[in-house]
Amino acid sequence: MKEKKPRAPNNRTLRLCERDAIRFSDHVITLLPERRMQSPIEGTICGDSIAWSKVLPYEFADLLILDPPYNLEKTFNGHRFSKMDVDDYTEWLDMVCFTMKPLLKRTATVYICCDWLTSQSAYAAARRHFRVRSRITWEREKGRGASRNWKNVSEDIWFCTVSDDYVFNVDAVKLRRRVIAPYTDQEGQPRDWHKTEDGKFRDTHPSNLWTDITVPFWSMSENTDHPTQKSEKLFAKLILASSNPGDFVFDPFLGSGTSSVVAKKLGRRHLGIEIDKEYCLLAQRRLEIAEECREIQGYTEGVFWERHSAPMRKKAVPSGLVHLLDISEVSN
Repeated sequence: MKEKKPRAPNNRTLRLCERDAIRFSDHVITLLPERRMQSPIEGTICGDSIAWSKVLPYEFADLLILDPPYNLEKTFNGHRFSKMDVDDYTEWLDMVCFTMKPLLKRTATVYICCDWLTSQSAYAAARRHFRVRSRITWEREKGRGASRNWKNVSEDIWFCTVSDDYVFNVDAVKLRRRVIAPYTDQEGQPRDWHKTEDGKFRDTHPSNLWTDITVPFWSMSENTDHPTQKSEKLFAKLILASSNPGDFVFDPFLGSGTSSVVAKKLGRRHLGIEIDKEYCLLAQRRLEIAEECREIQGYTEGVFWERHSAPMRKKAVPSGLVHLLDISEVSN
């Protein structure tokens, strides 16, 4: 692929070469079936998600991750998304939810990603089709300050279900926090915390306010040139909480492939749809890397760690994948 701009020597952003493009072209699904499929397929589809939703099997997905373009003027590798009137954007999201709902099992969970402005549209659309459970707000910790407004550092994710029968694995998404005041009982034993070689920690139940997420940047091996890439750690929380091993994760706005990559690393089946061919190829490259490297930055020993707190561990690097050696784990 054509290099878009010079890279700093330590820039670890994953990018495609011409050989990758040729190698993965046959791995991307492009042919739209004439009839609705009877059984689900796993992989990456290059095409329009609305058109494909009309031929995918009914009730195949256990988890739907909706990360559509936010209502902003944005160009995704030449594909332009134009800002709409708020009501028009709400109706568009409503159409997306309506179209995707028949593909979900009765026990399925839906997460809808949005920014502060599109959050109202996401809620309005979600409540018409699903049971809204909560709104997660996570800190982006990225971007420049604003001179005439508060710096925008948060995004929302609406947690919804199709019915009252749904999966929520609370023990799989606990957050390990460093203990500041380690209380003990009368016998001097730790009260609700434990001591490790890395310090004193408490595993806490997850809340709907997440301050431990790092947006991918140039020194992280998961980083790509996609302008709105979500982190693997962010999607790992959604997938671990709301699906079981072997379940089907579906993402109709795949982007650079984060949801599929994380699903693969965590033993779930996955299907992603992306309209841009280059991003589809990039997703396939990331899925190939995930065959040998299953690590998720900031998720260690079965728990999520606060930002900048996960212990450093020496790792064996798979042959030919030296760029995966994660020197940036302190930014988990």
